[in-house]
Order: sequence, then structure tokens, then C-alpha cells
Amino acid sequence: MLVFLDTEFTDFSDSQLISIGLVSEDGQHELYLEVQDFDRAICNSFVQAEVWRHLGLLPNAITREADIQTRLRAWFATLPRSVTLACDSQHDRDLLADTFEGEWPVNFVGWLDLRPMIDSGIFDKAVAAYHSKDSPWHHALYDARAHRAGWLAWMDANKTWKRCSTGA
Repeated sequence: MLVFLDTEFTDFSDSQLISIGLVSEDGQHELYLEVQDFDRAICNSFVQAEVWRHLGLLPNAITREADIQTRLRAWFATLPRSVTLACDSQHDRDLLADTFEGEWPVNFVGWLDLRPMIDSGIFDKAVAAYHSKDSPWHHALYDARAHRAGWLAWMDANKTWKRCSTGA
């Protein structure tokens, strides 16, 4: 199963997780968590302006930092035995690795790097089209959903190209 990942965090140099969004390729499995006790004093100005205003939109997502790993592990346990995570940032990977303290769930099998697709017009347009006033940029769940939309659009276009190029 492919699962799209996005995070929001305090700063690139002094990173603490603020929120995490995970969405399965089929759209049937989602998890969104917000850390209520992150250190706001170390947030850069971009995070203060673009991330903070989206916090609290989904009240059931709010949790303490000490509970993030437990909630993530419980969610992963509901997924099939083979999970590949897809994201567009090494930083997202690193934050998740830190959260799991190096002990990945048993069903985690690897990564799909979305960065090469970001520059494709198809992926980029689908991601941008997903975002709206109700699904803003720089919200980990909405960004994960947008990556899913970009992936699906890219896959649909790639299938069409393969059919045309092979004469099928």
C-alpha cells in the first residue's frame, strides 16, 4: 500500500514536529495529528505566518508529543503488511524516523520519492488544484491529500502515455 506523508515543523535547523498527515493511495486510510506542546519559540517566521493559522482546524487531531509514536504505531497496525511511504522531502522522512526512534513499524517496507514528479506539469497542476480555502497549503493532512491527487493524476497520464506509446 502506498501512503502519502507530509509534516509541518518548527524550523529546518531546530526541527520539532508540529503536525503529520498520512493518506493512503486508495483514500480509505488517513491519520492527522497535531502536537499541542511543540516549542513555539523556535518556529521561524514562515511557520508562524503560514502554519500556525491552520492549527486546530481538526480538534480530534490534537495530541501531546509523548503520544505521537503510540498513535502512529496504532494506525500503522491497521494497514496492510506492506506499506511504502511517499513524500517530497527528506525532512519529512527524518522527522518520522525521529518519531519512531529508529524502530519502524513491521509493515513499513520503503520510500517513494515524489520530488522528481513535482516538476511535471501534471503532478504540479493536480496538487495546486486540490488546495483551496477549505484545504489550505501548509497543513500536513491537506498537503498529503494533495500529493495523493498529484500522484493519481500523474499515474493516469502515465497510463495513457504507455497505451499510446505501445499501441495498446
